[in-house]
Amino acid sequence: MKNKTFTCLTLLLIIVPMLSISCSKNNSAKSDKIKIVTTIFPEYEWVREILGENKSHVELTLLLDNGVDLHSYQPSVQDIARISSADLFIYAGGESDGWVEDVLRTAHNQKLRSLNLLEALGENAKEEEIIEGMECEVEEDEHESEHEETEYDEHVWLSLRNAKFFSEKITDLLCQMDSSNEKSYRENFEVYAKKLDSLDASFTSVVNASQKKTLIFGDRFPFRYFTDDYGINYYAAFVGCSAETEASFKTIAFLSQKLDEYQLNYVIKIEGSEDKIARTIIQNSRQKNAQVLTLNSIQSVTEKEKNNGVTYLSIMEDNLNVIKTALN
Repeated sequence: MKNKTFTCLTLLLIIVPMLSISCSKNNSAKSDKIKIVTTIFPEYEWVREILGENKSHVELTLLLDNGVDLHSYQPSVQDIARISSADLFIYAGGESDGWVEDVLRTAHNQKLRSLNLLEALGENAKEEEIIEGMECEVEEDEHESEHEETEYDEHVWLSLRNAKFFSEKITDLLCQMDSSNEKSYRENFEVYAKKLDSLDASFTSVVNASQKKTLIFGDRFPFRYFTDDYGINYYAAFVGCSAETEASFKTIAFLSQKLDEYQLNYVIKIEGSEDKIARTIIQNSRQKNAQVLTLNSIQSVTEKEKNNGVTYLSIMEDNLNVIKTALN
């Protein structure tokens, strides 16, 4: 499967330079605009907030706007052409973005700047965590190798503190690219940073006041940066980037036991997933009245949702309400 993907990408990289040149000729009237391309919605939102009223001279593109999440996304010819001719490209930088390196190397715009979120985090990037009870735990132990490459958790945007850090990085880049609007960009960042800080404080307050400090995920777990920020414990069926959709009896039994042990009233799933595993966990526990809640990992926001006013902050505010319910 990987060989097929790389072969297709190689062919695209041969075609795209010609397409980029053609597009640049056809869109010469727009050449004075700063072109910014983002892979996922949180990046798009941070740029939009920092731009503020300075949007008319910027062409901002969100690649993942059709409901496909980061893990299953493959760039189209048009997507690669947009990146190739962009002035700034922002991406998460994890395993799901393995295709990016080749695209950047062959970019039509030699002055293209890029921001790799994982790389920007540096020592604060977290390794993909496998904890007791996860479906892949045994497999990982059996095939563990000293030479195995470290895999980092790419869901960095789910920490509000990271969001503030990345927003400041984006602000610095915009100021370098468009110094005439630096004052406005920095003012916009300060306003947005206060909103992020306020919501961060609300999460801290909710968790500190909660009776319980543990969450059970009958699903993938992309929330490690988030739970680490607030000292929340968790158990989950799969790691954050897992492609698995079926959990073994051993995993179900373990999570059901934890549901009973901590006397929890809720099992969590993420947006876009079925609740089959979560409900099976409940059915195999003593907590028969437990309910399923959904936390939004912001991996598949659609163009329609974006146009209807959904924002990074509004989604995280919804998540705050879910956490408040789940921990009580």
